[in-house]
Amino acid sequence: MRAPAFWFLSPGILVWFLAPLSWIWRFGTTLRRIKASPKPNPVPVICIGNLTVGGAGKTPTVAAIAMRLSRQGRKVAVVSRGYGGKIEGPHQVGAASDLASDVGDEPLLLAQMTTVWVARDRSQGVRSAAAAGAEVVLLDDGYQNPNVVKDASVLVVDAEQGFGNGHVLPAGPLREPVEGGIDRADHVILIGNPDQRSRAVTQWPLLRNAHSARLMPLQTGIDLSGQSVVAFAGIGRPQKFFDTLNEMGAQIVQAHAFADHHVYSDWVIARMLREAQAAGAMLVTTEKDAIKLPEHLRRDILALPVRLDLDDWSSLDRFIDDLLD
Repeated sequence: MRAPAFWFLSPGILVWFLAPLSWIWRFGTTLRRIKASPKPNPVPVICIGNLTVGGAGKTPTVAAIAMRLSRQGRKVAVVSRGYGGKIEGPHQVGAASDLASDVGDEPLLLAQMTTVWVARDRSQGVRSAAAAGAEVVLLDDGYQNPNVVKDASVLVVDAEQGFGNGHVLPAGPLREPVEGGIDRADHVILIGNPDQRSRAVTQWPLLRNAHSARLMPLQTGIDLSGQSVVAFAGIGRPQKFFDTLNEMGAQIVQAHAFADHHVYSDWVIARMLREAQAAGAMLVTTEKDAIKLPEHLRRDILALPVRLDLDDWSSLDRFIDDLLD
């Protein structure tokens, strides 16, 4: 699903028309919390989530924290619902043996960097990861899931897009009201250019003092300066990827935006490859999109890796150390 434009505009008549459905959504969320009976976890669980649908930068944040914990000698595992995959789990993702259609694109991408489990029942996923030796579990998404006890929660916010029109689904992009979501956060990470932070973000005092971060291209010797490219992305906000290419000096001939978790057919990829060839350009996409493609198509496409660049890790490091020690 691609986010409708009215979610990020001043509320109009369509928002008020959908408001009753938003109340139903909020009632359902409250009811799930009342009925939930979460069980204690065998190991600490740190949830990384957000308040809106679509991409705020959760996956790069999960990857960055997982790799940081691993470098500190912690045995870490990620537990994900496995959105877009067929396997219900609990199942440990095989980086080389599983397909995105089995486990989901984000879990398969994360499995290239750390241990990942997919499970529809994420509480079972946590227990399976712990039984396999994990000392700490990162819950990828699940911020609104009341069935898993969170020992800590890290809220990820797209600093440039903020919370859209401030309304809950389907009238807006929010999964829950901002006030309650922020109150449950132990740490907040604002991802994006500080000079372009939306008013919806800066009006919240806690967010003004949050950790600042950006998604930066991984230094892999890729030089796109002056290079003509045809770009495509099926992520929460494709424009972020296109902006990154522009910042790297790439000359974008054509940009194709697809819905988050889009499944590409061979003929769509073939069409974009022909388009790039005709323009003397390179076909470029995200790591998350590339991981879904068959190997024979991946060879002719550049996947641009990005990583989270956090301004200051010290307070988050101290918090996690206190939690785990």
